[in-house]
Amino acid sequence: MKRPVRVLVAKVGLDGHDRGAKVIATALRDAGMEVIYTGLRQTPEMVVTTALQEDVDAIGISILSGAHNTVFPKVITLMKEKGLTDVLLTGGGIIPEEDAAALYKMGVGKLFHPGSDTREIADFIKDWVATHRS
Repeated sequence: MKRPVRVLVAKVGLDGHDRGAKVIATALRDAGMEVIYTGLRQTPEMVVTTALQEDVDAIGISILSGAHNTVFPKVITLMKEKGLTDVLLTGGGIIPEEDAAALYKMGVGKLFHPGSDTREIADFIKDWVATHRS
């Protein structure tokens, strides 16, 4: 790509714990990506609309509230409706392995747990974008 990877980092729902999202946003920026951080209390519709407007390569959702089985499927549905089928949907937070497996089957990219190496997250996003976006 001739431009930096563009990533939207989002906090969906009433989950007010944004420290992890801010750490990830900073780490991705430091890895050379352009990062758009939505702030707190976003809806899936707001996230997908922003992703479309900002022409992002990836969406990262940080979720600690336990609503991952509601949020990720809704975002996937909206992404398909808006034609964002070549945009990575990834994320992290407190997501049990059995729930993560179901989300992977729906099309969610790798999910990261608290304490994940930020370089691994950045490398995953860069590699995915290099493979799937032109």
